Amino acid sequence: MPRVVFTANLQRHIAAPPANVQGRTVREVLEFVFAANPAVRGYVLDESHSLRKHIVIFVAGEPLQDRVHLSDPVSEQSEIYIMQALSGG
Repeated sequence: MPRVVFTANLQRHIAAPPANVQGRTVREVLEFVFAANPAVRGYVLDESHSLRKHIVIFVAGEPLQDRVHLSDPVSEQSEIYIMQALSGG
């Protein structure tokens, strides 16, 4: 099963323990996470159900490509890291 990990910097803002969940896309995996922890949804997704600008997701070490539909494929062995994006100058 894919493993979802919320990094420590994100967990300072919202409780989100690691989870092993089902799913073939990032969207499907996240829906299982949100079903178990509804408070996380509003922090990760915006009003249009797209990834918020301040959130970054990596699937198997690669940055998420589809920030709108979250259709990137996920394998049974995938590790999905969700973190708060850093910006500045």
